[in-house]
Amino acid sequence: MGQRDPGASTRACVFTLQRVNRAAHGAAATGGLSVCYRLVNLGPSMFAFLETQKTAVTAIIFVATFFATLTIGRFLKRRAGVRLGVPFQLFCLTLAFYAAILFYGLHVTWQKHVDAVAVLLTTAFVVALLDRYLWDAYFEKKRQATIPQFLRQVVALFIYLIALLVVLSVVYHAETQLKGLLAGSGIAAIVLGFATQDLFGGIIAGIALQISRPYKVGDWLNIQDRYAEVMEINWRSTRLRTNDGIYLDIPNYTIARGTIVNLHYPTQVHAMRIRVGADYKVPPNRVKDALHRAAASAEGVMLEPAPKIYVVDFAESSVIYEIKFWMGNHVHYNDVCDAIRTNIWYEFKRQRITIPFPIRTIHLERRQRRNVPEGHDEARAILRGEPLFDCLDDAQLENVLHNAHFNRYGRGERIIEEGASGDSMFIMLRGVAHVTVSRNGDDIRLGHMRSGDCFGEMSLLTGEARSATIRAEQDCEVMEIRKEVMAEILRESPQCLTQLSDLLAKRKLEGEGILKDALKPDEQKRKESEYRASFLKRLRAVFEL
Repeated sequence: MGQRDPGASTRACVFTLQRVNRAAHGAAATGGLSVCYRLVNLGPSMFAFLETQKTAVTAIIFVATFFATLTIGRFLKRRAGVRLGVPFQLFCLTLAFYAAILFYGLHVTWQKHVDAVAVLLTTAFVVALLDRYLWDAYFEKKRQATIPQFLRQVVALFIYLIALLVVLSVVYHAETQLKGLLAGSGIAAIVLGFATQDLFGGIIAGIALQISRPYKVGDWLNIQDRYAEVMEINWRSTRLRTNDGIYLDIPNYTIARGTIVNLHYPTQVHAMRIRVGADYKVPPNRVKDALHRAAASAEGVMLEPAPKIYVVDFAESSVIYEIKFWMGNHVHYNDVCDAIRTNIWYEFKRQRITIPFPIRTIHLERRQRRNVPEGHDEARAILRGEPLFDCLDDAQLENVLHNAHFNRYGRGERIIEEGASGDSMFIMLRGVAHVTVSRNGDDIRLGHMRSGDCFGEMSLLTGEARSATIRAEQDCEVMEIRKEVMAEILRESPQCLTQLSDLLAKRKLEGEGILKDALKPDEQKRKESEYRASFLKRLRAVFEL
């Protein structure tokens, strides 16, 4: 069979030495004859000894390789929990035999079969390691993911298939037959692929979801326009349950191809939104305050972060507001929304805020004269007590009220701005506003404007720029008297010019501190006379009188 003869080299050496011995006898009977004779007698035993030594070393390598590999396997089995059985023992035996024949230098025709067995048994060992360290240690323990046995078997079968192809193409050099086999089974593979594309698509998507971990059991997802809790994640699909106790079984490839909205990642705290409509007649800040109180007092709504209210749309019959509130576990979503909506109803009733029906109402009105808005009586009382309007009789005062503008300013809005031109004055009817001036880039607060206070009259009467900024601190109702209204009054009552100039001169002196600190009455009268003449000239110029 082509096996090497261990005694062939020994016999060749003995034959050579015998020829040397005969030559020595024929040449001379010297001392060298005895040396050659000893060498001839020692040669066969020496080579036999060397051959015995090589055989012994080969046996040692066989035993050492077998027990070393077996020891490693037992360590992996006992300490790491790798499942090894009879195939691993055969792997150890094959590896030891393979190492022995490589060392001995033995070449036989059936060695390719040993190579094939070694590759397949090595594949079995790799599959066992993969099952322990990838599926059990990584997915099951570290990622807390349940890997089905079917998936493990499919991956193992795929690895064995690769090993078999390697054996056929490399060990047995069956490229031609292998190509024919692959070509002949191509149609069957295509048909099988189409038939199992959903199955393997779900498996691959399940593996991707297990690796990326976009959600876990117990999380709430917004999926397919539904809110549902994750109950189970398997190799094919994800099972969820809605608040109504309805179970959803959605394939993993469907989830992986869409957008995953996880309400519980990275924490369970998340924001939700509710929309509600309110009457156009109610100021937005008043509605916002009512909605904020209703949401903050609802059970299940977190106080931090606090609820926020937004105006999101001006609809046909109402202003649409959106409540953004924060909550913990989404399982209580329905109860929290119910509590918020219930609180809104009671809060709106207390605040006299209506939620309009989606209807259209046409009002036909005939007006003989302009109606006076709400706050007319309060404005009349304030004007009657304001020194600027002491010169007006009741009819003129009513004319001012009818031509004035009643405005509302929301919280944070500017009523007047420092440095702007002013052609009107204001009277605060309701609310509070703060007064600030800008110095070196900083806003310095000077005081507040409250109900009954007048402001902006200096710019109206003198044409000067606004000297301060007044911003609403609360929702404010303000009456605005414009320049054309004052011009009409001054044209009808010229005596008001003198009274207004005296009042403005006195206010300017008060602002400069002359009335408090002046020591000479004559100088004070002179200053007052100069200011009076100056303001009278300005009034005539501003109102073109």
